[in-house]
Amino acid sequence: MSQSVGTLRQQVTGDLYAEVQTFYAQQMRRVDALDIEGFADTFTDDGEVVHAGGQRQSGRVEMIAGMRANLPRYKDIAVRHWFGHLLIEADPQDGDTIRVSYYTLVTQTDREGKVSFQPTFTVDDVLVRRDGGLLTRSRVIHRDSPVAPAAS
Repeated sequence: MSQSVGTLRQQVTGDLYAEVQTFYAQQMRRVDALDIEGFADTFTDDGEVVHAGGQRQSGRVEMIAGMRANLPRYKDIAVRHWFGHLLIEADPQDGDTIRVSYYTLVTQTDREGKVSFQPTFTVDDVLVRRDGGLLTRSRVIHRDSPVAPAAS
């Protein structure tokens, strides 16, 4: 089953694009530094993450517990999340809501400097503006898979 490819319906301003990019840079630096609470703070209190395997975490408390349970797998490696090809769309009905779709690549570097790549994903986020800043209200992560060629 192929997944749909997001397309941009309306161009956003350069300021909004830069704001979203900066938000993700700050958010991912927190998770890559294993700052679990700081990462969770980039979500709304009732924020939700749906992982590619279907696991759902709702609220900061569940997110923190899930991340703490996974900490042992990050022993002796440096993790980096790389985002690209962002499609950003402001909600025309709600000026405080922004939809973002992007590709992500995760690298892991061991103590010897060997880099390994994790599977790639497409992520769909809903960001909301609160107190002048952005927070993630929802994140749905889709593991990328090959698309069947179109029948001729």
